Amino acid sequence: MKWQGRRGSRNIEDRRGRSGPARAAGGIGGLGLLVIVVLGWVLGIDPSFLIGGGQQTSPGGYSGGQAPSQAEDAAGQFVSVVLADNEEIWANLFQTQVGQPYNPPILVLFSGVTQSPCGNASGATGPFYCPLDKKVYLDTAFFAELRDRFGASGDFAAAYVVAHEVAHHVQDELGILAQANRIRAQVGQAESNAISVRIELQADCYAGIWARQVHEQLGTLESGDLDEALVAAREIGDDTLQREAGRVPRPHTFTHGTSEQRQRWFATGVQSGQLASCDTFGTDAL
Repeated sequence: MKWQGRRGSRNIEDRRGRSGPARAAGGIGGLGLLVIVVLGWVLGIDPSFLIGGGQQTSPGGYSGGQAPSQAEDAAGQFVSVVLADNEEIWANLFQTQVGQPYNPPILVLFSGVTQSPCGNASGATGPFYCPLDKKVYLDTAFFAELRDRFGASGDFAAAYVVAHEVAHHVQDELGILAQANRIRAQVGQAESNAISVRIELQADCYAGIWARQVHEQLGTLESGDLDEALVAAREIGDDTLQREAGRVPRPHTFTHGTSEQRQRWFATGVQSGQLASCDTFGTDAL
């Protein structure tokens, strides 16, 4: 992916280098609020009323504490460019396919642990989107884990991670996420997991639409990039992760879909380029 020297996003909140958890000046109350979090890779963040926030900075800047390393700074710049691409592409797609303006999310970069209205964010939770503050949370150290633990290397594998989480914000903008989560709150665990799978596969499909537009609209896709994303989708399938953990895959516990499903829905988005083709809620053939 051609990203060096390109325009970055201003919608970055860089919390790296802070000596403690970031807090906003105000707060969101509601201990009785049922918090349903849609994660990019790992579900199960503990509900919390604590608010993440703080000063919005560029990916090259930081607030307090120790400055990010050179590698961390490069990762921040990369994320900023990928986020800017998402903003441009989704603004155009909303105009042409939805007929409404697109409001982009803020992406929070952090190191180690930070707080969000959806609970603590850490390396254990992985990247995720919090619908309560409409922010994506990402520790760029996850990119190394993606490469070393999951065997998904390459910059476009990392870009797929960002695009998948932004896709959850797209679902939020379209009203899909809130509706799905309302249903999840009213059903049993197995059915809730099944709905989560549909949420995640749709996000994979939307990420595929984004990848197609990276090529057609921006012309920054390079040979092998789509393969990198497909490898990442395969390696984080629920069945693959459970096998690698030494367990027999248990479909009723799946929350993101199988490796085959994740790859196929990503490819569906790439091939069609149409939001309508990503209706994972209207099909029995996941």
